[in-house]
Amino acid sequence: METENNKNISLPFFGIPRLWPFIRPYRRILIFNIILGILSSLADSVYPLFNSYALNHFVAGKTLEGLPLFVTAYAVILILQVLDNFISTYQCGKVEMSVDRDLRNASFNHLQTLSFSYFNQNNVGYIHARVMSDTGKIGELVAWRMMDMIWNGSYIVCVFAVMLAVNARLTLYVLVLVPVAVLLITFFQKRLVKLNRKIREINSMITGNFNEGITGARSIKTLVIEKKIRNDFEKDTEDMRTTSVKATHYSALFMSLVTFMSSLALALVLWKGGKITMDGVIQIGTLSVFFSYALNMMDPIQNIVQTLSAFIAIQVNIERLTRLLHTESDVADRPEVTARYGDTFHPKKENWEPLEGDVEFRNVSFRYPDGEEFVLEHFNLKVPKGTNVAIVGETGAGKSTLVNLVCRFFEPTTGEVLIDGRDARERSQLWLHSNIGYVLQTPHLFSGTVRDNLRYGKPDASDAEIMKALELVHADFVVDKMDKGLDSEVGEGGDLLSTGEKQLLSFARAILADPKILVLDEATASIDTLTEKLIQDAIQTVIRGRTSFVIAHRLSTIVDADVILVVKDGKIIERGTHTELMRQQGYYHELYTRQYEEMAVNDCFA
Repeated sequence: METENNKNISLPFFGIPRLWPFIRPYRRILIFNIILGILSSLADSVYPLFNSYALNHFVAGKTLEGLPLFVTAYAVILILQVLDNFISTYQCGKVEMSVDRDLRNASFNHLQTLSFSYFNQNNVGYIHARVMSDTGKIGELVAWRMMDMIWNGSYIVCVFAVMLAVNARLTLYVLVLVPVAVLLITFFQKRLVKLNRKIREINSMITGNFNEGITGARSIKTLVIEKKIRNDFEKDTEDMRTTSVKATHYSALFMSLVTFMSSLALALVLWKGGKITMDGVIQIGTLSVFFSYALNMMDPIQNIVQTLSAFIAIQVNIERLTRLLHTESDVADRPEVTARYGDTFHPKKENWEPLEGDVEFRNVSFRYPDGEEFVLEHFNLKVPKGTNVAIVGETGAGKSTLVNLVCRFFEPTTGEVLIDGRDARERSQLWLHSNIGYVLQTPHLFSGTVRDNLRYGKPDASDAEIMKALELVHADFVVDKMDKGLDSEVGEGGDLLSTGEKQLLSFARAILADPKILVLDEATASIDTLTEKLIQDAIQTVIRGRTSFVIAHRLSTIVDADVILVVKDGKIIERGTHTELMRQQGYYHELYTRQYEEMAVNDCFA
């Protein structure tokens, strides 16, 4: 997992160079916004000069001469600033949404190219936060935070330039307070950022506990742990309350001190400015300029410190997201393969050869990227097309390893996996995956209708083809009992269906693609015994002429397999037909006999 610690992050210019590929398309808009921001801050710094002129000329001079020109100039600047604010706000929003979209698309698309090992090592919540939360914060940084920095910085420069031009001596009295204000703001801002970060962490824990309290309601009641769950939840909410109160305390003290600094600056201007005005050094209107600037000076300084803090905090988001985007897949096509066959999103199907189904393991050794021991060592196996290979063993024995290598979800550490006599790495992953039908032990359906889900197997499939596939695996009854047939919604993840019904539909989806290689990963484990007997007949029909790899839980279902591989502790310890393995009186014989006895006992009590 990637670190969340700010201390480990050290990016130049707040990580902006790493984001440049996503900022570059909008650089003209950003430059235009910078110009608009400077003009807007210039206009804001000019308004007090209008007030000064009005007091000195119209009020003190008791004349209306030049009033129309004054009003016109004031109105023109006001209108231009309104237009400036409208355009810059619109453009900032556009940049934020565009950068956000580009980052999310790039992140999501890159995730589609990563191998299984990445998803094994990073949980869904972590990946989700990178794609959704981090991208949103970065989009806000590029669009709004940068504009805030430009406006506040240019406003302070303009204000002090005007003040120095009007009266340098009075300006120095205000400048004396600026370093003190910056130190105070920085001190409180660091603590507020730390407290707010802790609040977000606690809030994530509360959300997680709340989610578990709902999704795990049945387990909570059967384990009688309501009191523990309640106590854990109340502890987190109390931590949230305590930390939030502390943050509010700092925030209140902080705002009070900022207000005090503004009032102190104002008092200094009134005291010193009043004296030099009485001496006739400056006019009352000029004093009003300093009065306005002193009153508004602290807000931009505070905003700059807050923006800098936000820049520093967002470095973590930038680091995490760019690390994801620069993560290389453990399984990747070579450049020459991509040039010929295309990639995941740009396939060159005209160059794809037909797949026959011959599979060979040639001196294959393999260990998982996060493992230390070899799961396979110098393994050899020839699987001619149309062969039915069964893989058996106890739960957690490592039965999926061979299948993962055949499907090229992982690469061999050494050796070769040959498809139709050629190293699988000589052709694209998409070419191979398009010819494999995979039915998982835990089925997954996508939100949408039954028709939508089955067409993932074959996008242009007709309703007649869909119904034929459903009938072949005896899943037509699932659709027949639904109100809208193929147009019925399956719910998020298929939640509107039972596990067995989802399994049947996922089986039909795999068959619809007419794959040359079929993988069944304990595909009947979630189906009742009666349905299993029906589907076994369908499997015998479906695998005919296809190379198939069947990971079996119930050994009675694979007695007719051409070859059975027996796995124990991640190693293949026996191989042969059912008859040969039973004759050896080895581990397979032990597994089969034990399972047969358990089934016999269950039948007696049924």
